This record gives sequence, structure tokens and C-alpha cells, in this order.
Amino acid sequence: MLEVAMGTGTRRAGGALALGAAVAGLGAGAGWLWRHQADLAFSRPLNEWTFTHMSAVLPTRPVARAAVPRPLPYGPALRAFTYEHDGERRTLAQLHARTHTTGFAVLHRGALVREEYPGRFASPRARFQLFSLTKSVTSMLVGIALEEGALGSLDDKAAGYLPDLAGSAYDGPTVGDLLHMSSGVEFTEDYADPASSFARFERAVSGGGSLLEVVRSLPRAARPGTTFTYSTVDSQVLGWVLEAATGTALAQYAHSRLWSRVGAERDAYYFLTRGRPRTALGGGSFNAAVRDLARLGLVMARGGQLDGRQIVPARWVERSRGADLAHLAVGALGADAPRHYGYANQWWTLGGARRAFTGIGIHGQYLWVDPQADVVVVKTSAWDTAEDEGRDAETVAALTALVTYLETGG
Repeated sequence: MLEVAMGTGTRRAGGALALGAAVAGLGAGAGWLWRHQADLAFSRPLNEWTFTHMSAVLPTRPVARAAVPRPLPYGPALRAFTYEHDGERRTLAQLHARTHTTGFAVLHRGALVREEYPGRFASPRARFQLFSLTKSVTSMLVGIALEEGALGSLDDKAAGYLPDLAGSAYDGPTVGDLLHMSSGVEFTEDYADPASSFARFERAVSGGGSLLEVVRSLPRAARPGTTFTYSTVDSQVLGWVLEAATGTALAQYAHSRLWSRVGAERDAYYFLTRGRPRTALGGGSFNAAVRDLARLGLVMARGGQLDGRQIVPARWVERSRGADLAHLAVGALGADAPRHYGYANQWWTLGGARRAFTGIGIHGQYLWVDPQADVVVVKTSAWDTAEDEGRDAETVAALTALVTYLETGG
């Protein structure tokens, strides 16, 4: 799924990525359902079903689980934790109720200390739509491809791998520019404006149009590498670059380089565009179980290693914790982004001495990684808006306090 830039305040009103299969043939009322599918599918409480059943409404490609799942041992249960927000002391149960948590897991020193599924359709077996948390998974795969030599360099031009982009605004930005959301290509993720470039992109995804045509039509707004503009299209092009460089579909590469190596216990999947050739969205169509996301987070918390095996390059993990670039620093992303975030390598960074970082998806998806404390938190949610500054701020406050609690022994 695609994501509005963090902090715009835009209500998700433009696109459920086609529940057309669900409404076709219903006769009377089908037209009304078609026109209002976004409001229905992404508003509470129906969104709890939508976010765990994307495979029922769109084509998919599986990411097969590991032949032998890696156990997640249990540690001392996390029970007494509270956090403070808005002058009140609150519990995790209150966090879940206030922020519509559907799945939640906490790893401390590699052990599960909390796991719960407050969502109506949530369970350890459910695969959750991760929206733009997908981007962070794509980043991990790019780092692996670079280490293996399939990708030559971060300084390689994206169009060098994708000749169809020659002459477009994407003929110039490097792989590194895409990773930092600094392509300089104009793209506004406005869900409410049916005439926006985002709306055209989304219609191509859900209605069978050409993504390439939309991408090629976008103008250049800035010199590559100089400004931050949150753009799912940057991530889409990055996914295409990865597939071209490796000669492998995104789902297969995710299986062979991540899912099989981290010991995933459940198949994941990408949903695909309706039009052919069908393609996964490197910026937003990954669906996975909470425990398997925790395994990915554990890799990132431990410098790319798991059980003595280097899965993601250590230098790639370091790059994801923060970039030494002024326009990507915490608080410098612009008026549309909360000031507690920076950005690097398709991850949201938290700065400070800890240099923790998190993947984020709209409607409240988080993969929170604090290497210093060896803590990973997965939180899936079903907000009824694409973004919510209040719920995001409370989640950040709660997870920050949780890391401190665990690190200091409660």
C-alpha cells in the first residue's frame, strides 16, 4: 500500500487499492460501494479485516517461509510497565486501546517478553498489511544486493538499470538518492486530490494502468541529493532497480535473502498491481506476521547478524541509523514531518546518542529498533486515518519509555 508523507494531516480518502473484486456483481448498490470503497475499507472497524486480508482482494506473490523456523525464546514477561503522555500515566492496554493496536510484540535480548493481538482478526498466524514499512524491507534487500555485487554502487544512476526511464526525471538520481528520498522528482502523496500525481499512480496500481507511464510523466523539482521529499515512487523505482540488478522478482529475492535466512515461520506475500505485467510495490505491498517482523528487527538490532550469520551488511545497518546530511537530520525534514523524526536509507531515524530507528507504515505500523538496548518492538495498528500526529506522538513516547524500562531492568 502507498503512504501519505508523515504529518500532512491528510485523511486517507482516495483509494482502497480496489476492492473491486469484492463489489463487482453485487447489482444494486455496487456503484455506491465502488465510489466509497476507500472510506469503507480503511475506516474502523472494517479496516481491521482489510489490513489482515489483502490477499482476498488483490493478486499476490508469496514469500515462502523458512524450511526450519527459527525459535523465538520467551523471556521474563513484561507486566508492570507504564509510560507518561500528556501528563498522564498509562499502561500498554491503554496504548493499544487509544492507538488501535492489532498486533504487538517486544523482543529484549532476543527473547519475547510481550506478545498480544488485540485486533479482531489478528493472531500469530495473521499476515498484516505493512504499508510503507515495506520500504524498510526493500532497503534491507538493497543492502544485501550491494554486498553481493548485483548492485554496483550507491552512486549508480537508477536509469542505468532501467532504460525505460531514460529522458525522464528519474534519469539522473542515483540509487543512494532514492534510498534517502532525495531524488528531486516532484511527487505529492495527497490522498484527497483525485487530480494529484499520487492519485494517478494509485489508479494505475488498482485499475490496470501503466505505472511506468505515471513515473515517466513526473517532473523534476530539485537537484538530486539536495532535498527530502517523501515519495512512494522513489521506493517503487528502487524496487524496480533491485529486480533489474538481481534478475529476480522482489518476492523471490525476499525469500532467498531474508525470509529463509531469518527463520520465518509464516509465508509472507506482496500484493501486486492489477495490470500486467503485475509487479510488487517496493514501497508498500508487503504483508507479514508479527513474529517474523520481529525476526527482521532482531537482525537490524544486532548489526545485521543472526545466530552468527551476517544477513544484512553491518555498514548497511549503520547507514540506516542516520545519515550525515543536514536535510535528513531529525527535525529537518520539513513542515510536513513530525520533528522527532529524521530519515535515512528508507528508515525513520530518532537521532540522539542512542540512534534508534524505525520502519513506519500508515495507519500505525511500526518496526522499532534500538540496538543499544537490544530491543525490538513490532506494533501493527488500524488507525482510521492514514496518519495521526497524536497517536504517533503517543506511540513514540510509549516505545521510548519501554526501551528505557527494559534497559534499566524495570
